[in-house]
Amino acid sequence: MEFRDPGRPAAFPLPASPSRKVVLLGSTGSIGTQAIDVVDAAPERFTVTALSAGGRNLALVARQAVHTRAEAVGIAAGSREELAVAVKEAAAAAGLSGYAPELFAGPDAAARIAAWANADVVLNGITGSIGLAPTLAALEAGHLLALANKESLIAGGGLVKAAAQPGQIVPVDSEHSALAQALRAGSAAEVDRLVVTASGGPFRGYSRGQLASVTPAQALAHPTWDMGRMVTTNSATMVNKALEVIEAHLLFDVPLEKIEVVVHPQSVVHSMVQFVDGSTIAQASPPDMRLPIALGLGWPERVPGAARPCDWTAATAWTFEPLDEEVFPAVRLAKDAAARGGTHMAVYNAANEEAVEAFHGGRIGFAAIVDTVAAVVAEHAGSSELTVESVLAAERWARVRTHERLGMM
Repeated sequence: MEFRDPGRPAAFPLPASPSRKVVLLGSTGSIGTQAIDVVDAAPERFTVTALSAGGRNLALVARQAVHTRAEAVGIAAGSREELAVAVKEAAAAAGLSGYAPELFAGPDAAARIAAWANADVVLNGITGSIGLAPTLAALEAGHLLALANKESLIAGGGLVKAAAQPGQIVPVDSEHSALAQALRAGSAAEVDRLVVTASGGPFRGYSRGQLASVTPAQALAHPTWDMGRMVTTNSATMVNKALEVIEAHLLFDVPLEKIEVVVHPQSVVHSMVQFVDGSTIAQASPPDMRLPIALGLGWPERVPGAARPCDWTAATAWTFEPLDEEVFPAVRLAKDAAARGGTHMAVYNAANEEAVEAFHGGRIGFAAIVDTVAAVVAEHAGSSELTVESVLAAERWARVRTHERLGMM
């Protein structure tokens, strides 16, 4: 996989602009709901043709389907019959009694929606490694992939890289969107290093000892971003930043030792690229995910008015500080796992997902999340061949081993 070099056209045939047909995966989550806001604000640019969600909020899925007039709707949990009833009720409430989209239900629903034929771009906003199959399905269908599901790239690694044509993946995470924008300032050969910014989360400045008494409620009190439980907790442990470092390595083909993390509490500078001549190009904007979402859907063109800009008439200050890797070792651990290759990052991600659930279930303390991940990764023998089956097997092993270590079996 090769990200679009700013100096030449992308090899992947980008969908025609200005009107693009959009598929939303994870439509009821933070990314999905904001993506609908972006589409609503630019109806001349985007139309939603299909969407899918986990299914725990069936009424919202149905309302989104009716609102967007999606041709196809899918849910992972629940039955097709339950979805049909919910859509019918939402359509009747909206005065659209004749609305009848194609419906999918079950664990393969998101992948089937991702391969929906009437689409130009697929936005994968699913949380977790369950987004891998839909990511591969979208790529195999030949769609432009706006990727917010970093876990599928982390777990899939070489599988996703092999499936993607040059220029087919556009990052939606704010940090990677920032890097993609800053990389336009020079050629690949001129890049010295990538600098990924982190807010520091709610525990910036804490000691290792102070982390021992952290509660789930405190871990979910992010100072800047409004995200789901898993991503918010990952931000607090710095696992989210660790995954972003590995994602940047895979997306932009920059060596791990050339990617740094710097803490920037204001979350206005979303990431930076340092070039060989000493120049550093930063992308700055108030924290608002609608900007990278809009850019991901419209890539490489910008969408006017996607988000408010910085107010340069108001006095302000931005601060930067190094990441305390003794208190927050998640980034270092991820780099080590990625360097080992194979299925180690799949194990890292799966063990973390289970440890986070254990923390919120009151079974382990906050600091034990990353400690558990480190222990499980250290035990993993790895796989000599990276396939969908080997990735899934490694994830299953990691989840079982995590449960065993935490006494949850």
